[in-house]
Amino acid sequence: MTIQDIQSQFCSKEIEQIVSTLQSNGEHKSLNLSGLIGSSYALLAANVAKETHRNQLFVLSNKERAAFFFNDLEKLLNDRHVELPNKRVHYLPSSYKRAHTAAELDNSNVKLRAEIVNKISKHPDNDYIIVTYPEALAEKVVTQQFVTKNSFTIRKGCEISTDTFLQYLYEFEYLQEDFVFEPGQFAWRGSIFDIFSFSEEHPYRIELDGDRVESIRVFNPETQLSIREEEEIHIMPQIASHNIDEQRISFLDFIPGDSIIWMTDPHDISSQIQHLYKTVQEEFENAAQNPSCPDHEERIHDVGQLLISGRDFTNAIPKFSHCTINASEEQSDLQLDFGIKPQNNFGRSFDYLFLEWVDNMEKGIQSIFLSESQSQLDRLFKIMLDMLEKFNKQNETNYKIEPLYYPIRALLHEGFRDEARKIAIYTDHQFLEKYERIVIRDRYKKSEAFTLKEIYDLQPGDYVVHINFGIGIYQGLEKTEINGKEQEVIKLTYKDGDILYVSIHSLHKISKYVGKDGTAPTLHRLGSGTWERVKERTKKRVKEIAIDLIKLYSERKARKGFAYSADTYIQTELEASFIYEDTPDQIKTLNDVKNDMESVHPMDRLICGDVGFGKTEIAIRAAFKAVCDSKQVAVLVPTTVLALQHYTTLRDRLANMPCTVEYVNRFKTNKEIKEILKRVKEGKVDILIGTHRILSKDVAFKDLGLLIIDEEQKFGVAAKEKLREIRVTVDTLTMSATPIPRTLQFSLMGARDISVIATPPPNRQPIQTEVHVFDEDILREAIQFELDRGGQVFFVHNKIQDIQELSGLIQRLVPNARIATGHGQMDGEDLERIMTDFINGHYDVLVSTTIVESGLDIVNANTMIIND
Repeated sequence: MTIQDIQSQFCSKEIEQIVSTLQSNGEHKSLNLSGLIGSSYALLAANVAKETHRNQLFVLSNKERAAFFFNDLEKLLNDRHVELPNKRVHYLPSSYKRAHTAAELDNSNVKLRAEIVNKISKHPDNDYIIVTYPEALAEKVVTQQFVTKNSFTIRKGCEISTDTFLQYLYEFEYLQEDFVFEPGQFAWRGSIFDIFSFSEEHPYRIELDGDRVESIRVFNPETQLSIREEEEIHIMPQIASHNIDEQRISFLDFIPGDSIIWMTDPHDISSQIQHLYKTVQEEFENAAQNPSCPDHEERIHDVGQLLISGRDFTNAIPKFSHCTINASEEQSDLQLDFGIKPQNNFGRSFDYLFLEWVDNMEKGIQSIFLSESQSQLDRLFKIMLDMLEKFNKQNETNYKIEPLYYPIRALLHEGFRDEARKIAIYTDHQFLEKYERIVIRDRYKKSEAFTLKEIYDLQPGDYVVHINFGIGIYQGLEKTEINGKEQEVIKLTYKDGDILYVSIHSLHKISKYVGKDGTAPTLHRLGSGTWERVKERTKKRVKEIAIDLIKLYSERKARKGFAYSADTYIQTELEASFIYEDTPDQIKTLNDVKNDMESVHPMDRLICGDVGFGKTEIAIRAAFKAVCDSKQVAVLVPTTVLALQHYTTLRDRLANMPCTVEYVNRFKTNKEIKEILKRVKEGKVDILIGTHRILSKDVAFKDLGLLIIDEEQKFGVAAKEKLREIRVTVDTLTMSATPIPRTLQFSLMGARDISVIATPPPNRQPIQTEVHVFDEDILREAIQFELDRGGQVFFVHNKIQDIQELSGLIQRLVPNARIATGHGQMDGEDLERIMTDFINGHYDVLVSTTIVESGLDIVNANTMIIND
């Protein structure tokens, strides 16, 4: 069974009624559909879209819901198994990072909007499916006449004037570069034009023979390889709101008149659009009264030119056939109540889920469990199989696993129960209360691979290394004639003024020189053999390191430790309950750790990964694996605040497991610590968390099996000597985002195994960094924006003498903010109390010195302002 099988069987009778009503002749139709919950809306919409050959616009109540709905539709309609050559699902976002702040355009979103405008203008009958939300729909767009009039059409075999074409590109804000790597750029090299249109996924390469177009190819900007040939292309102008003084229209006036509009609640959408209109109008009026505003002229532009109002939206709806979802509409041509119910909340209990599936099976309701992770489906199968065997024995039944539930490796946003049609959909992120991955197709995100852009970023005078010729100096790009044709080459100079020209097709042989800062490298002489001798010496040294590596491994293999047993049912249940989706690097690292622990030789592994990439979750699973074999675990952290944080994290993750977690730090009284240490010695504490205090002589474990060290580089020499003794027989797991060179060297040499978690977690937003002069308005806006969305702010000011004055300034700028101040000269207990209160959300802004770098894990703090 696949997700498409579910889709094809879903509400077939109702869909026939909907399609029949929408396709009937006469005036535009109004439909009111209720009782649609979760992803049942997307399943219905996808089936209607397959049967109606018209453009469709889906307006969801907010950005997040639109993104989830878009994800569902893409999975259902853009799947390779579905034969829909003209169906393309598009996402129409707002152009702005924040509501219509002209200085904060989101270039990726601007280009996604340009793509939709271009496609509808050129091919209005292609049945596009567009998903959007009120803030994005409120933005006006240029007219189809503007797009047609200002697009530059190029056909193979036709002639174009180079001067006219260049004038067009400059007029519509295309930037000339040496190489193109993002939309809005062009490169001109003799008879070759490379152009990255504002509305396309890949750039074009146009080859001219005089003024005649000899060929048009779409190519990959990273590899420079052709993807396909084209007979005709259209170059789109930039259409962002702030840079074209042109008549603009509502997007509802832009789409074809026979389009179908779907809305979750038209009254709510209209109110949101009207609120946005009034807010922006007030901003523009305030800016108009402030001539010192940097974009004064743009801000006083008539708001009606940029946005539609709620009244505009309401008046436009009757011009289309439209469907309202779960809304109270008095008059409509068709009303249907689907009677679908939401997926139950199981509180991550596999027992409740199992019992509901047994009940469904007895009632003839088909239970379907969706997950994108095969490992998650495998875990669930093991858990359910074990539960089913116990259930059959206790109840003298003979139920089989297959009719109990059907696992499908796919994902929809939200499950539902459709008892009338005998189907119940369950999703793993809902059941396990996990965060779901949102994938908005960002076709304009630049790759991090080595590309032409890196060559472009090189400046004349930079040192580079050629794999065949050694270290030289980059002198820029030059044009030269090769076999009668002008081509571009890279010029490198070597010792004694020797010059080497490198074809752009040999870029893979060049890399930027990386060496000791402030020390210029020695240039190599072409043809001298020096570079070859350097490479030979390096190869010899690598062989020596390899021999040392083999010796180190043989010594470690000679040691004996405890071999843990394979994963148990309860270990599988813990891992399945993780609220985030495991990344590929997390899965690999976890397997490495388990293999080490199940080996008879002591583990000594370093996990290296950025903050928030999931190192702690690996440690939790390793710790629980040790506890399952009746071993104790010590977790060593550098600060008392971090000890408390780790304790809270492990306590919450292991709350439903047979495991006792304790911690020692300065917040505990001597009596409390003595009692905890007594229980540790008796084996009544499974996991003990603390600073270097747990390395003291009075700390004795009954049976220590695993030592977890967080940020080892922050411990002193005495602590490291103690750790070295423990490592001989106890499995050791070290975690660090920034290992010191010696720790990293041990790992790279093989004295310690290393696992790198480089994959960011799902939905991780890119970090946005801005540099400004000190400005009170910018400070107020940044802090208030974070507070308005329920977040917290770090304000780093590394001068203790005036840190209190700065706190007072921030209090004046944002009177409603709760502000705390912390620095290294404060009493230790006071500082820890402030840090703990900030972690617990008692303060909104923490003004501090660089002490905040000591490993604080505060999920709610999303903004950091660094002064000077």
